[in-house]
Amino acid sequence: MMAGANAVTIVIPVLDEERALPRLIATLAALDPQPAEIIAVDGGSTDGTMALLQAAGWRVLETAAGRAIQINAGVSAARSAHVCVLHADTIPPADMVAVIERTLADRSVALASFTPLIKGPEKTRWFTTFHNWIKTWYAPLITRPHLFFQGVRLLFGDHAMFFRRAEYLAVGGCDPGTPVMEEADLCIKMARLGKVKLVPRWVETSDRRIAEWGPLKANWIYFKVGILWAFGARARLEREYPHVR
Repeated sequence: MMAGANAVTIVIPVLDEERALPRLIATLAALDPQPAEIIAVDGGSTDGTMALLQAAGWRVLETAAGRAIQINAGVSAARSAHVCVLHADTIPPADMVAVIERTLADRSVALASFTPLIKGPEKTRWFTTFHNWIKTWYAPLITRPHLFFQGVRLLFGDHAMFFRRAEYLAVGGCDPGTPVMEEADLCIKMARLGKVKLVPRWVETSDRRIAEWGPLKANWIYFKVGILWAFGARARLEREYPHVR
């Protein structure tokens, strides 16, 4: 069944996410209103991810690994006018779909996201949450100052970014040759069409990287990867940002 003209498709790129998926599946089942569809794009999981996706009843696509590749495939397959890209370890609010619809009703907004609250089972990571929030502004100011003064802001994958499908496809989507920071390039492309907006509503994002690396190392990695991206060192990005599951 075709989704309505203003419905929302949620696209979730996944790779070995069996630990994160049960909570996300339960959360998305409780959204009110519900999205038109949920598309999971698997990049070659070897754990129990596929079994969980099939049991959830979501549409499942299989592609090569790489978030940009997976996101592009999911957006291309979406049947809705609006798309939200959600990470498996990010938990949205119950009214997520309504927030997306309300934000994109403003035609001056080309790309938007929620505000991530970095949180784990034992604590909320307020320092990293603040760093994540403020780098939306300082990252483009440092790396692309001429674009910053034209209104470019950088959103990131754990922000639960959303946009109009037609506009995403029109700018060429995410660069499949960028293994990390694919969302930064997308922000620059989408800013040509309208405002890039950080919506003041929390999504809860797992602190699993911070728990693995420690707060100082994690924030240093986030900063370093951004600088490498700014100077075009794309080949080093994935090596500097290892997977944590």
